[in-house]
Amino acid sequence: MSTLKGMLATIRELMGFLWANKLWWMSPIVVVLLLVGGLVVLGSSTGLGPFVYSLF
Repeated sequence: MSTLKGMLATIRELMGFLWANKLWWMSPIVVVLLLVGGLVVLGSSTGLGPFVYSLF
């Protein structure tokens, strides 16, 4: 559970950095990259791989 808390803190810090430096327009790009990365990890490490790969 602590790794999830650490990941959320990192994401929060990244979003705060983007917002403070007027790079808020990059936040959708970062969110999409995180979602695609999550799908890749989910597809390679669980039994849901065949279902995730059919999305691509």
